[in-house]
Amino acid sequence: MKQIGRRVAAVLGAIALALLWVLLLALPAQAAVDTVNYNNASLANANFADADLRGKAFVAAEMRGANFSGANLTNAMLTKAVLLDANLEGANLTGALVDRVFLVGANLTNAILQEATLARTSFEGVTVTGADFTGAILDRYELHQLCDRAEGINPTTGVSTQDSLGC
Repeated sequence: MKQIGRRVAAVLGAIALALLWVLLLALPAQAAVDTVNYNNASLANANFADADLRGKAFVAAEMRGANFSGANLTNAMLTKAVLLDANLEGANLTGALVDRVFLVGANLTNAILQEATLARTSFEGVTVTGADFTGAILDRYELHQLCDRAEGINPTTGVSTQDSLGC
């Protein structure tokens, strides 16, 4: 009788341990982390209008003629990207890393570039009407060139482009 009692106790103990094991491994459902990046991608003429691209990486991406109008690119990485003739009208690039980027011919009308790093970036022929560069890091040569054509007031921040550049 003692032997049957021990066997029952052992089986019940094993079942209890198995249930405990299952309960401890049961994890709550979690949303998948969005790890999409666009590094080295060919995105010519891509449409990212009004997209939420916060913190996305576009390192060395080819984005000629891409449309980023109204997009949120806060803290995005655009290092070594090509944005020739791209539309960034009204885009938010606050805190973005936009170094060594070709923005030649791009449209930055009413864009927000506060605290962005824009070192070694080419702004030749870029429309900057109403753009807010408050606290942005720019090369002196580019800053001088931008001041020559800076005009307008950013409709979101209320800051004039000339004031934000320190012209």
